[in-house]
Amino acid sequence: MKKNKNIRYVVRHLLLIFIVLLLGLLALGIGLMIGYGILGKGQDPWAILSPAKWQELISKFTGN
Repeated sequence: MKKNKNIRYVVRHLLLIFIVLLLGLLALGIGLMIGYGILGKGQDPWAILSPAKWQELISKFTGN
């Protein structure tokens, strides 16, 4: 009985951690879209989520 209670405790906390991480990633994505699309150049906010845009940004900072 006590073992079952411990397993539920662990699963509940792991689920809570997963939900917090998911919400954090969602907030990061929304923040990137707002910062790039609305506060930045005013282009398409979805463009910041494309790999090509990230390659362009990384190459600006690294000089490649």
